[in-house]
Amino acid sequence: MAGPLTGLKVVELAGLAPAPFATTVLADLGAEVVRVDRAKPGFDVLAFPHDPLSRSRRWIGVDTKSPEGRDVVLRLIDGADVLIEGFRPGVTERLGIGPEVCLERNPRLVYGRITGWGQDGPLAQAAGHDINYIGLAGALEPIGRAGERPVPPLNLIGDFGGGGLLLAMGVLAALVERGASGRGQVVDASMVDGSALLTAGMHGLRNIGLWNGGRGGNMLDGGAPFYDTYEASDGRYVAVGAIEERFWAALLKVMEVDQEEVAGRLDKNRWPAVREKLAAVFRTRTRDEWAERAAGTDACLTAVLTPEEAAEHPHNVARGTFVALDGHTQPAPAPKFDRTPADPPTRPREPRSDTTEVLSALGYAPDDIERMRADGVIA
Repeated sequence: MAGPLTGLKVVELAGLAPAPFATTVLADLGAEVVRVDRAKPGFDVLAFPHDPLSRSRRWIGVDTKSPEGRDVVLRLIDGADVLIEGFRPGVTERLGIGPEVCLERNPRLVYGRITGWGQDGPLAQAAGHDINYIGLAGALEPIGRAGERPVPPLNLIGDFGGGGLLLAMGVLAALVERGASGRGQVVDASMVDGSALLTAGMHGLRNIGLWNGGRGGNMLDGGAPFYDTYEASDGRYVAVGAIEERFWAALLKVMEVDQEEVAGRLDKNRWPAVREKLAAVFRTRTRDEWAERAAGTDACLTAVLTPEEAAEHPHNVARGTFVALDGHTQPAPAPKFDRTPADPPTRPREPRSDTTEVLSALGYAPDDIERMRADGVIA
């Protein structure tokens, strides 16, 4: 793989959403990744074809609960720069591959850990999912319409934004520090911590009185008529983000609405009337007609696209925002680099299919590999 992380060696202990996403970010940018999964297949949400969270890495199967399987992982770690794991606190310690053991063997190792609640604290051992973590972080309560219950924003905030992406950033920060100190360290990424960090802008608005709490009554949560979605005549939607005055003026020009008809847009008491006027006008044309009318203007009006439509939009096509692997569309690596661009991602390998190749590279003899396979130590 080419990219700014070429030469970086990463060991990933197979897990769910945030850990493989962090590893995918690193792999997309050129890191060499080996995923360590269980030796025996079972119900495993990771093992499905065309999954972007499984691309661009080799995949082995090891029984990490066995002494010989643990030795395989430790030998991988001996030559690695980074380890990524997403288990509950204490699991890797019980397996004999916790930070203390790994950093003693490889003092330059960056040991990246992602959990929902963090490695310590009263909830550290509790079960949970994205919705629970963002709920506790204060990131879920503000999302939704006024007078209605909070709406889960898929699992984008906890698992991916506040979780996997913050873990990847933490790992890269630790690698930069290692360049000065020569020493690795543990990165403790928590989805609660990361999700709370993503609300920094909202806290800033609240601190100066521009966010009054509640749902659907503030400038950026759908409360303001100039920052919301509207239904078009064909039942599809447009997104409006005309916050600044000049963008608002451009929007009204595109919509052929007189300023006097929607006067007082910054007055919250006027928001329902302004919204009603805009909604009525938007229902007179289709979504794509509105997008075409707004093209080339600063109206901050765009179509709300489905994921399938997004991959075909001319702007995204021109940028290479999506790629197709074996005919299946998925997001391309990001961000882009002018001097060390990343290669296109490679399709996911068959689960555990690289076990023999990886163990051979570690120095295991063919007879030992076959014996370990017969004993159930490896896939």
